[in-house]
Amino acid sequence: MKQVISALGVAAGTLVLCTACVGGSSGGGNAASTASGSHPAATAGTGGAGTAAAASATPANATGTAGGTSTAGSGSGGSGSSGVATCSARYLNGSVSGEQGTAGSIYVDIVFKNLNNEPCTMYGYPGVSFGAGTPVQQVGQPAARSPQVTPSLVTLQPGGHAYAVLQIGDAANWPPTTCQPTPTTYLQVYPPNTSNLLYIAFDSTACKGDVVTLHVEAVRPGTGS
Repeated sequence: MKQVISALGVAAGTLVLCTACVGGSSGGGNAASTASGSHPAATAGTGGAGTAAAASATPANATGTAGGTSTAGSGSGGSGSSGVATCSARYLNGSVSGEQGTAGSIYVDIVFKNLNNEPCTMYGYPGVSFGAGTPVQQVGQPAARSPQVTPSLVTLQPGGHAYAVLQIGDAANWPPTTCQPTPTTYLQVYPPNTSNLLYIAFDSTACKGDVVTLHVEAVRPGTGS
């Protein structure tokens, strides 16, 4: 059910798109430190909120409208003074793994892998929203921040990983007239404190209306569950 979706880097100021890469999002690489994530215990894949799927091609002429500001979507969460550069979408692979379900929601891990030959750092919250269409457009509201994890500076060595837990509310939790259910095919992800997007293929049903169905935690070292 889980497949890794890789991101191709482009020059600064352009969008970064995800294409299919090798499977196994929890394998390989060492982060500077390790931490294991936890989700509420439940059976996997309930609620029908979304499933990861391999991308057959990069999104055509993606618009990159997810969130759009540091408070809502670009992933701003503070900074740390380690002397190591902030991880750029240009040198990151993005994938989804560890899907688990609870009543009315699923939880997935958004996993970042450092593809560069230099270490980089992350701090705070990624910006996340649903996307669909050609060109890819944001669907619904960007993810709200969950306080479950206290932000801390995470260093990704070359090949190392960090992840953030994303809660996806089932669109059926809201009346159809409020939710305005809309099929989506991507997660649009801003790595923390950056303005370029990663596109991760992920089939789901979003609420196009003015309701928040996504909640994201701060990044942690490792690959998650």
